[in-house]
Amino acid sequence: MWLLAAVGSSVFAGLAAILAKCGIKKTDSDIATALRTIVVLAFSWLMVFIVGSQGSITQIPSKSLLFLVLSGAATGASWICYFKALSMGDVNKVVPIDKSRTVLSVLLAIILFGETESLWVKLIGTALIGVGTILMIEKKRGSVKSEGNVYILYAVGSAVFAALTSILGKVGITGVESNLGTAIRTGVVLVMAWVLVLVKKKTPKLRSLDKKELVFLFFSGISTGASWLCYYYAIQNGVVSIVVPIDKLSILLTVAFSYIFFKERLGKKALIGLVMMSAGTLGMALFS
Repeated sequence: MWLLAAVGSSVFAGLAAILAKCGIKKTDSDIATALRTIVVLAFSWLMVFIVGSQGSITQIPSKSLLFLVLSGAATGASWICYFKALSMGDVNKVVPIDKSRTVLSVLLAIILFGETESLWVKLIGTALIGVGTILMIEKKRGSVKSEGNVYILYAVGSAVFAALTSILGKVGITGVESNLGTAIRTGVVLVMAWVLVLVKKKTPKLRSLDKKELVFLFFSGISTGASWLCYYYAIQNGVVSIVVPIDKLSILLTVAFSYIFFKERLGKKALIGLVMMSAGTLGMALFS
């Protein structure tokens, strides 16, 4: 079941990236992050009440609660960087960098959780993903918004914080029902997102939101919520160093949709990078 959940997380994550890109063509990235998080939070708590785990919130150990909060903070930082990068660069350039979090996540899982089974497979897989990511990083052309390669810095920040999210989430979710853990983390993300909007004094922009983009942001939030629920069920019940690579296969879906809807084509070097990332990911998923 946790393998199926990891696959579900990958599919929903791929859809979320494309829907989010459609929702931030005119909408400020910080505003978009804050609005999407409301949807994710509502979706998360709906699932909590459906499975009936809301009554166990008072029984969460203080250690688990601390790590859930830290995981939520890391997620918030990752989202802020990710949507800033998406607003500046092509989807099929930003997402591969963001997915490089797999390398750090796997290495941390091996070091911190002792997940050394099939160690060489994991190390070779992470090496392929790392090299593939480098090959896929190209300067965005044909758009003033890209501001050169600045989007790369935000995408790297997204990857680093996301890797910390996985590790902190693994510790925090121990002994906690996965849907409830996801809902608590999302609450932290929501607070961070709206504090950023208030600090940057961007609330006036809420009056001029594009209704069509709001629809895309709404469904992006639903997809993200579904991806999170699947993901944290998977890492709670499965092996982090296997779940994370499977989840990152969403890059294939993202690249396919970015070509169909945004006409973002990959060059030969980037295509080779995509193949290497996919091979490394599949290798770890199948042979670990």
